[in-house]
Amino acid sequence: MSDRDMTMKGYLKPFKDYKPEHFLWDVSEDGRVATIRLNRPERKNPLTFDSYAELRDLFRDLAYASDIRAIVLTGAGGNFSSGGDVFEIIEPLTRMAMPGLLAFTRMTGDLVKAMRKCPQPIISAVDGICAGAGAILAMASDLRLATPEAKTAFLFTRVGLAGADMGACGILPRIIGQGRAAELLFTGRSMTAAEGQAWGFYNGLHAGTDLEQEAVKLARSLADGPWFAHGMTKTMLNQEWAMGIDEMIESEAQAQAICMATQDFRRAFEAFAAKRRPEFEGD
Repeated sequence: MSDRDMTMKGYLKPFKDYKPEHFLWDVSEDGRVATIRLNRPERKNPLTFDSYAELRDLFRDLAYASDIRAIVLTGAGGNFSSGGDVFEIIEPLTRMAMPGLLAFTRMTGDLVKAMRKCPQPIISAVDGICAGAGAILAMASDLRLATPEAKTAFLFTRVGLAGADMGACGILPRIIGQGRAAELLFTGRSMTAAEGQAWGFYNGLHAGTDLEQEAVKLARSLADGPWFAHGMTKTMLNQEWAMGIDEMIESEAQAQAICMATQDFRRAFEAFAAKRRPEFEGD
């Protein structure tokens, strides 16, 4: 058996030079931290059929990245995202038959699934408008930072749709609580940044001039940490939603035993004993 087969590293690939068509992709020099930037600032960064699909495929493929360890998701021009483009998505949907509509809603849901399943922590850096599907992207991230000016709205009801979109009725209550989620999903009103922080939606608020720097700083701290173990934490946070206490404890026993079998665990101990900072390799 070849070394490639023994380690599986040969089946991974770098994403540092990935070239998207429908958003920007910036990667740190060492390849560990990537920034996805929605980049239609003249329209407040709306999503299109193509950008949905490309984001879905990227997050799916990042499970096989040899370099990327943490991701920052943000928008250009002082806004995060205004959601689905009114003329490029909403108007065509009004003319679609049910099979096409279901294909679309499944595709958008698959983007959330891909974000939750990719092993890298995703940090949303939210400024300005964060609405509709844009709010869903922030919700589907693992951590969220915002500016005091950020306005987050799950406004599906305002266009005659249910608040049940892309997992919102399941995920949002787990972040901010059932009553608060119900209010936002029924009314479509904007959640202020202060409310978002107080309710646990936002992990911190920063001035617009500092927001992305703080998000990258947080991503860097995760990328330089025990990133294999971070991926395990993310997996457990997702899987344990549907488990009873016995299943939770057993699953975490197995997950922690897997992490204890890694060389990173040994490196951390040796570094602690030597009073130096550990270097994590993910093996």
